[in-house]
Amino acid sequence: MTAESTVPSPGPQARDHGLSPVSVLPARTAGGFRFPLRRPPARPTSPVPLLAADLCAVLLGAAALDEAVRRPALLALLVCGAILLRPPAPRRMAGVLDELPAVCGRIAVVWLGLTATVATWDPDHALSARALLLGFALHTATACAGRGLVHWRRRRALLRRPRAALVIGPAATAQRVAAAVLRHPGCGVRPVGVVAEHPEGPDGLPVLTTGLQVERALIQNGVRAVLTVHPGVRTEQGPLLRALAESGCVVWEVDADSPAYEMRDQLAGFSCRRLEMGSRRRGSIGKRILDIAVSGTALVLVSPLLLVCATVLRLTDGPGVVFRQERIGEGGRPFTLLKLRTHRPVDEHEAATRWSVAGEVRMSRFCRFLRQTSLDELLQLWNVLWGDMSLVGPRPERPYFVGQFSQSYPGYAARHRMRTGITGLAQIHGLRGDTSIEDRARFDNAYIDNWSLWQDVCILLRTAASLVRSTGS
Repeated sequence: MTAESTVPSPGPQARDHGLSPVSVLPARTAGGFRFPLRRPPARPTSPVPLLAADLCAVLLGAAALDEAVRRPALLALLVCGAILLRPPAPRRMAGVLDELPAVCGRIAVVWLGLTATVATWDPDHALSARALLLGFALHTATACAGRGLVHWRRRRALLRRPRAALVIGPAATAQRVAAAVLRHPGCGVRPVGVVAEHPEGPDGLPVLTTGLQVERALIQNGVRAVLTVHPGVRTEQGPLLRALAESGCVVWEVDADSPAYEMRDQLAGFSCRRLEMGSRRRGSIGKRILDIAVSGTALVLVSPLLLVCATVLRLTDGPGVVFRQERIGEGGRPFTLLKLRTHRPVDEHEAATRWSVAGEVRMSRFCRFLRQTSLDELLQLWNVLWGDMSLVGPRPERPYFVGQFSQSYPGYAARHRMRTGITGLAQIHGLRGDTSIEDRARFDNAYIDNWSLWQDVCILLRTAASLVRSTGS
């Protein structure tokens, strides 16, 4: 956990780490880099056709079963097993041959499981080897034929209506990748422009160097895909990529110098992978369930400790045990953060603009103990339970500093894409107190871009371990 002030003072150490924005970025506001254009995200490929093909295949495979075995319970078991063990979502522009090993392996597991179940429940009607092989062969052949038809129709649709794309990176590399993609229309992607800091480079697609030009390209060409072709693009132009993702574009990272056979996806022979730039993820419901379960349980367990701390504070420091302060949360919305009071500011201006009170000489010994052990943070579990915060996420800051840092540090405002947290990736890497704001913003955005529920669990475990040797801030 972190202490009352969670972002370092805007002193020399923080200023030295500042980055200047590149010229292709749109105008920056207090909320970050944003395009006025707001479009719903591109509609994802429907899973229904492949699901229908798999369902038809398992029903035809069941026709190979004998009458005595073809009972509703076993048929339901076969259908459920086949649907649950379906191959994962196919990669972009997949073909039936790409999926053949996964399809055959999973169907074999389903039929072997059905054979073992029948032999256990009803040995008198166990599946013969002939029925097993016939059912497996019929199921596999039908599944491959059905999925092949679905993939063929999707490739035809992409050839007729390829997705317009922007290529971001150094002009020479971007033009080379764009030309290669245009030579292979089967990719389903049609580059319409290059986004680069400098317009100089080989002839080819138009080079866009300003945010206005990028926005115009989005509207006029209906751009729905973005290709980044240099490793530094994600770091240097992260705000631009996030703004493009928010405007409904799918962002792909293309390795222009490595062969594609080592990667799961390829585009015109280049290695590529999809980047998740948005704040909403699969599993966000699981994150909220984890927050409620852990915060609710923790509040019950620590309530006696909180009562003792509040009583001692009331006796030693007088009334006003609970500290309330406005912080900025998800989407730039303010909320009231709760803590045990360890310091009394002189006035409202000091409360809103004083950076840190870690070295305050007027602080009592007990208040200093609360800060060093982070016990004053425990009341934030109420913020988590209420929904203002999460257990894990970027630490929230006061509006005064959010406005300053959003103007000074690229990517800082993008931290507000996700619900703020009691602890986070930056905190477990030692970014507490008077440390670099640039580093903190980078860790926070990396956490959001690569979020997973397991990552949250790991951060919570590392935070709990660090509390044993915590020195506060």
